This record gives sequence, structure tokens and C-alpha cells, in this order.
Amino acid sequence: MTIREFKMPDVGEGLTEAEILKWYVQPGDTVTDGQVVCEVETAKAAVELPIPFDGTVHELLFPEGTTVDVGQVIISVNVGGGAAPEEPAAPVAAAAPAQEPVAEPAAEPEGRQPVLVGYGVAASSTKRRARRTTAAPAAAQVAPAAPVQVPEQLNGHGPVTGDRPLAKPPVRKLAKDLGVDLATVTPTGPDGIITREDVHAAAAPAPAPVVEAPAPVAAPAPVAAPVQAAPAAASDARETRIPIKGVRKATAAAMVGSAFTAPHVTEFVTFDITRTMKLVEELKSDKDMAGLRVNPLLIIAKAVLVAAKRNPDINAAWDEANQEIVLKHYVNLGIAAATPRGLIVPNIKDAHAQTLPELSQSLSELVATAREGKTTPAAMQGGTFTITNVGVFGVDTGTPILNPGESAILAVGAIKLQPWVHKGKVKPRQVTTLALSFDHRLVDGELGSKFLADVAAILENPKRLITWA
Repeated sequence: MTIREFKMPDVGEGLTEAEILKWYVQPGDTVTDGQVVCEVETAKAAVELPIPFDGTVHELLFPEGTTVDVGQVIISVNVGGGAAPEEPAAPVAAAAPAQEPVAEPAAEPEGRQPVLVGYGVAASSTKRRARRTTAAPAAAQVAPAAPVQVPEQLNGHGPVTGDRPLAKPPVRKLAKDLGVDLATVTPTGPDGIITREDVHAAAAPAPAPVVEAPAPVAAPAPVAAPVQAAPAAASDARETRIPIKGVRKATAAAMVGSAFTAPHVTEFVTFDITRTMKLVEELKSDKDMAGLRVNPLLIIAKAVLVAAKRNPDINAAWDEANQEIVLKHYVNLGIAAATPRGLIVPNIKDAHAQTLPELSQSLSELVATAREGKTTPAAMQGGTFTITNVGVFGVDTGTPILNPGESAILAVGAIKLQPWVHKGKVKPRQVTTLALSFDHRLVDGELGSKFLADVAAILENPKRLITWA
């Protein structure tokens, strides 16, 4: 019998870990080459993982909800037929405590840290600790004895002894920053691994002793405990705590980085969009648009592409490392989409070159894929301009934050029937507000105003889609 192992693969985002969302197989199930065995979520998207060989599932190494480093074994498969042999116990000293796992030497070359495809490798003096192969159950009470014999050097982490606490490098750094001795921390992770929550709990100050005062005094106002000192998933009848991870964590980091890196300026324009709404109704019955979804967002997206052609500098990027402005002669149009896992911004590649029917098809596929949680990492990379439609929630407008690497983002407000002066008379008209946020290092007030005015002018009179295209 032959056991083959399948490791957490590179999924193309430059990240080093992923959370197992769901297993589609169980031990004893038969799998074939290319069959999807699990779904994982990184900080960018959810991805289904196919297994690259045939066989029978021997063991699932991690339960659902576990965050696993890239390169760690997540499933083993018996590819030789028959039942898999039981793993022999590791030889240990008779009186030695057996909490420390015996690790196999790492297969990574010196100085290399595995990363996800697309961003190359990062040189590092730190290597990943190899996965546990065997471990003997610890006795309830044992006398002090010599530590379990393990390789002197485990993946670049230095000499390891049997009583060395188990923790990942980021957790060790956290403990060092907080001044926590890992030897004093009680582990709650699998196989006795110390987690970030364990470190935070150990760093929490002990409650002060109650001292009786000689006379009644006013009780001090309660002080909220630091958020980081509480377990991430703790909950009670009055509040619920949700771990910050995956897409939401990546989005938060990106937005904070953008807000404090690029100097944002936001401009607004309110206008009559009635003619565009009439055009939408006409296109719904057009034979060239049969079977396609036609809505105001489609025409707004087309208006943005035409306005970007008239004002090409709006479609640029600031390269801080090389101190260059990158003018892009293509538009990868991002559409902000709210999903159960958080806000994501997939983009339509080369949207500037698409016809209106092609753009409609691309928008429909983008939205459907996002709602299903199947957006690929590649679909969210390389965006050059973003549209966020807050009007679907009944919101008039907002001040959107730029996507990192882009120079502008357009927020579309709700379209409402309002009194408006039209041809010298007050009439009920469809009115909306657009908000354009832009990076003032790249886009000055003149350029931003011209671009926004062009988008509004096209939507006020959509014939300009033809005359300005």
C-alpha cells in the first residue's frame, strides 16, 4: 500500500495560508484525479481544490475552519489499494513526556519561504516547521526526564528541545511584542500548539484584588477591557465576537493603507438621468440585447469607459517604489460586489474594447460569480478604475475609498423621481448623484472635474455614447 500526501497548494495570490471551509470527501471515499476534495478561503477569495491523483482517502489532516499554511499536508490518500497500515508509534525514552512532535526535515531549499503563485518567493532565514508525523499520548503524571530526541535543526528554527512550546513564527513574534513568555502560556490549539488567542489571554492583566475601604466610596466607572485580550470567538447573550480573517481582513488592510497613503479628494454632481432610464427600457426590447441583462449600471459603465477615453490620465497609477506615474492604455473596470464573505472588487479585463452586448454579458457573469462566492483571485487583480453602486441600497451617494493601485473610483447613488427644472418648467424627473474620489497626486481638480462632468453629460444625453465614442 502506498500513501500519497496532498499539500495546501499555491492558489495565486501571494499569500501564505488559507482556511479550510468545507471538505467534500471523508476517509474511505474514493477520489479520482481532478476531483474537488475541499474548498478553501484565502484573504482574497474562496477556491475549490482538486486532488491530482486517484485513490482512497486515508486521512483528513485538518478539520473545517482550520487555517493552514501553504505547503502543509491537508489530506493523505491510499493510492495502492486496500487498507492503509497503521502508523507505528515514535520511539521515545520510557520516562520522557511525549508532547513534542517528531518532525521530518523540510524539503524547502535554504532561505526559501513558500508563497502563493504569482508573486515569486521571498528570501527568509525562517523556514516552516514540518508537520507532525507521529506522537505518543502523554502520561497523566510523569517525573522530569530527558526531552524527546528530535533533529537538532527543524526547518531553520534553531535547536529544539522537548519542552520548547509549539507556536508559529507570527505567534512567537506576537508573544515577544507583548512580553509574554510562551513557556507560561496554556495552549488550546491542535496538538498543543499555542494560538494568537492564547497569547492575548496570557497578556491580559490579572484582575485587581478587592480591598475593603474604611468608608463607602463611589464605585469607579467600568473600564472596557482591550479587545485583543478577549478570545476572538467569545460570545454571550449581549454580544458576539467574530474573528477578523479572510476577505474582510484583507479588505480592511487595503482600505486603511489606501486612506493613509493616497490623498483623497471627492467631487459630486447631481443631474437628470431620465433619458438614460428611457434608453434602458428601449434596450430591453432590442433584438441585439435579447437574453442579456440591461440596467442603468450597464449604461453608467459604458459612460465611464467613454469618459476615460476622453480623459485618459484618469486611468493611471502611482508607482511609489520607482517614483513613476503609470499611464494605462487599457481599462480593467472593477465593480464592487457585496458577498457573504465581505466586499470584493472583481474587474472586467479590457472593458474599453467591449461592445455594449459584450459588456452586459461580462457584468452579468461577474455579479453571478461573486454572489456564488466563486470569484477567482485573477479576477480581482489588475483593476484600473472602480464603480461602486451604493444606490441599490437606497443611498444618495458616498465618499468611496480608492482601491490600492488605482487613481479614481465612482460611487453611483440612488435614482429617484424628484422635481427638476426641465425646459423652463418644474417637472418630475429621474435624478441621481455621482461621487468621484481620486488620488490628488495623480488627478488634479481640473482633470477630476472634467471626467465627472463628462460622465454626467453622457448620462443626461446618452446620444453622446455615439458622438464621443
